[in-house]
Amino acid sequence: MFDRYLNDDKLNEECGVFGIYLKKCSEISRLVYFGLVTLQHRGQESAGIAVYKDGKIQYYKDMGLVREVFNDNILKRLDGDIAIGHVRYSTTGESYISNAQPLVVHYKGGAIALAHNGNLVNADKIRSKLEDNGCIFQTSIDSEVIANLIAKYYKLGYKEAIIRASKEIKGAFALAIICEGKLIGVRDPNGLRPLCIGKLGDGYILASESCALHVVGAEYIRDVKPGEIVIIDDNGIQSVIYDEFSKRALCSFEFVYFARPDSVLDGQSVYKSRIEAGRILAREHPVDADIVMSVPDSGTVAAIGYAEESKIPFREGLLKNKYLGRTFIQPDQKIRELMVKLKLSVLRENVEGKRLVLIDDSIVRGTTSKRIIDMLRRAGAKQVHVRVSSPPVKYSCYFGIDTPTRKQLIGATHSVEEIRKAIGADSLGYLSVEGLLKSINMTSEKLCTACFSGNYPMKVPESGNKYLFEKR
Repeated sequence: MFDRYLNDDKLNEECGVFGIYLKKCSEISRLVYFGLVTLQHRGQESAGIAVYKDGKIQYYKDMGLVREVFNDNILKRLDGDIAIGHVRYSTTGESYISNAQPLVVHYKGGAIALAHNGNLVNADKIRSKLEDNGCIFQTSIDSEVIANLIAKYYKLGYKEAIIRASKEIKGAFALAIICEGKLIGVRDPNGLRPLCIGKLGDGYILASESCALHVVGAEYIRDVKPGEIVIIDDNGIQSVIYDEFSKRALCSFEFVYFARPDSVLDGQSVYKSRIEAGRILAREHPVDADIVMSVPDSGTVAAIGYAEESKIPFREGLLKNKYLGRTFIQPDQKIRELMVKLKLSVLRENVEGKRLVLIDDSIVRGTTSKRIIDMLRRAGAKQVHVRVSSPPVKYSCYFGIDTPTRKQLIGATHSVEEIRKAIGADSLGYLSVEGLLKSINMTSEKLCTACFSGNYPMKVPESGNKYLFEKR
């Protein structure tokens, strides 16, 4: 896929989940389809939908974007009263149809369907114990560990089974589950991954982001609380708090890059946080320049905030080609450079002879930043001052975000001045951690900033493979 190689200066997301409980709706799978398209930015490698009707679960999933996986005939076959959907991002080399979700697991009590956003840090230990007791796994993803734990404890009742499974697993998880004619949502005790609830007619919706609610005409009700299980059926919503003592730690990178600007996470507007990040960045790292521009699209909102605060006009300097489609070319260095040119082109009349402030949301390896700056200079830019609306990424994520190892993170191995020289910028400034917290309007006690600070909200593996299983 083009974006896999073009975005080597970005952290990549894990997945998105969507669920709906709506009786007598002939278009339920189509509503899930629209919800998944809205969440497509969270995962582009596979997509799936599972539906429940009359005690049976049927599903369809495949590799590709949502619009590539589903058509009218498939959606018409997926008829039911409850449905969940999933879009997935995986690590390189482990993108298989067998690992696509939702997972549908059959056991003595029937069947459950499960969609998972996140990553577990103790999945290998749990999986080993389950295998020792004769459990057979069909995939290489830790989401199957969750499903098998629920099956293991099911003799205690579905509710107790989900509570026990949720307490046993450690890490990041937002789950949408179909079980016994109910739609169930679960959020990890730290609240690392987002999950919200919406109301649609007589039914309810679960979604990774609130933007997906609005697309299908649902009204946002609230976010699922960290450490909460919500059980949705004909009686409405039942809330079960299974953990209320863990440190709250919503992923701060949701506000920096992952979430859509029109989403609200735990009561905070993503758009407003990015505008404010740009404003604070302008105060922390002012520069005398002619125009402010962004690396589209992820840096645009922060660039608007920077321009408003600095009184330097915002102009488009890079245009993004939105119609590249998908390809599985394995690029060498020359092809990588060509692909950057295919995706981004310079608007020469806006940059020639100008001193530019180039706003990006993050720099991971620095390779794409260097190529973009080279393109701007060849187009006649007089100066290129890079401003980044997040702190330097110095540490790997263990909770479902695809970060390189520390030796591949330029922020971990180079000083800011060394990074400036490496990417060829005239100056370079990053938003401070304090500035980031202020822009989100949350304290460090409620956000995970581990990729910037190394302060993880829980114990993480000290050695071995950073990903115990592959990403969802």
